[in-house]
Amino acid sequence: MALKEYKSGQAFSDVIGRTFDVSQPAWPAPDRAREGAPNVLFIVLDDTGFGQLGCYGSPINTPHLDALAADGLRYNNMHTTALCSPSRSCILTGRNHHSNGMACITEGSTGYPGGNGYIPFENGMLSEILLQHGYNTYAIGKWHLTPAEATSAAGPFDRWPLGRGFERYYGFLGGDTHQYYPELVRDNSGPTSTRASSTPAGTRTASRCSKSRRH
Repeated sequence: MALKEYKSGQAFSDVIGRTFDVSQPAWPAPDRAREGAPNVLFIVLDDTGFGQLGCYGSPINTPHLDALAADGLRYNNMHTTALCSPSRSCILTGRNHHSNGMACITEGSTGYPGGNGYIPFENGMLSEILLQHGYNTYAIGKWHLTPAEATSAAGPFDRWPLGRGFERYYGFLGGDTHQYYPELVRDNSGPTSTRASSTPAGTRTASRCSKSRRH
């Protein structure tokens, strides 16, 4: 039997009688994405341009990306910041990289406004917005948006993925890691070194996360 729910924040909507048999329970409804809400997926590839994608005429064979492009829109006037941390911050917040304190990569923090490597919390990330609308949010792979001095196992963790709207995370926090002996973080645990290629390990984790989503 389905639970009876009422909108969170509103007064209890059912019946509280003198005894259980004349009472009717109800629970605050959890945040859920609306019926038919689309999935949102960002695939961010470093050091990649039009020349690496088959759908733009590259000689490199990229059939899966080509299939995605064939079912969507292709843009031909893309501008980036030419660096990974600034570009990531722009994609996730919709703001200029200087407004995000990301004039350079996190390891290149200058200690001046616009380039200190600290994304202001008032610059909301898409993950935070989607989470408030009932979405499950996961991040897999390279993060590179946490100040370098805050990436150790001691934290602080408020600028790690779980502090910026992602419910689960598996990957590496810095700009790069070893391909076959990577130092990886799971949620807020780590970093720990493992003898496994980061790419298939991340793929398996992404698959598990998608299967554990709430309905």
